[in-house]
Amino acid sequence: MLSRVASHIYWLGRYLERAENYARFIDVNFNLMQDLPMDLKEQWQPLVAATGDLDVYLSKHKDFERHQVMHFLAFDPDNPNSMLSAVTKARENARIIRENLSKETWEKANELYYMLTEGYEKKVWKKEDPRKFFESVKNQILLIYGLADATVARTEGWYFRQLGQMLERADKTSRILDVKYHILLPSPNEVGTPLDFLHWTALLKSVTGFNTYRRLYGNIDPSGVVEFLVLNKYFPRSIYYCLKEAERFLHCISDNSGDGFKNSAEKAIGEMKSRLEYSEVDDIISVGLHEYLDGLQLKINHISDLISENFFQLKLNFTENP
Repeated sequence: MLSRVASHIYWLGRYLERAENYARFIDVNFNLMQDLPMDLKEQWQPLVAATGDLDVYLSKHKDFERHQVMHFLAFDPDNPNSMLSAVTKARENARIIRENLSKETWEKANELYYMLTEGYEKKVWKKEDPRKFFESVKNQILLIYGLADATVARTEGWYFRQLGQMLERADKTSRILDVKYHILLPSPNEVGTPLDFLHWTALLKSVTGFNTYRRLYGNIDPSGVVEFLVLNKYFPRSIYYCLKEAERFLHCISDNSGDGFKNSAEKAIGEMKSRLEYSEVDDIISVGLHEYLDGLQLKINHISDLISENFFQLKLNFTENP
């Protein structure tokens, strides 16, 4: 496979996952706001912080009104990571390598783009209750995933898309967990209160893990949630699970059927996965959750850079997508 084609497929996976995560974050946060006490101010600033684009937002806005945050995260063309920007880039990547996709996958990706542009034209972010729109976006992306999994041969192209999706998912899980722990809770005095419970519940729902968590862990407990979202070996949105799958896809791409590594990307992701595999939640807490998650995010970015160096730039010196 050409490096150029592999790069487009990889970033198609990342951008679709990014848009899907933004849709679920906004939807769940909106639901959380409905459950908060009437005298408590809505908290939309943490959602911007979770994306890593707080500086970009502050360059345009002075406060964090709901309609401003929703526009910034979902439709702002000046935000390179907004849902509309991510879907536009995903569609462009899909268009360039259209012959590598099934007809159905391309059609649904195209429909997703027009769904976002229609929402932009109708100013969905100003509606009293925009949840139906964000739910539709999330379901459309999940439909694309299902079509791709059911219609695309398990060759290099499929592995590159899955690789991008898993790395993006690991990054977003770490960010939303980091924001809840450090920003969402108004006061340390409210730890263990019904408000704290609402926040942890919203966090689990944002990754569609609430019911699974309750079956595995029972009561909502901060250390249990951290273990579930960082170290759980079976939940498909935990950071460990995402990295384990990403490593498997890398091995398939490089035809590495044995132990060890064949390139620097495999080495880096193997080391990171192994540290998580043999970690316990107390190890994370002792380091400090924010510091631990910040380190994970930097390592995930480094792995993405190494993937680019090994597979996208090596032969053609081609740089794709910042």
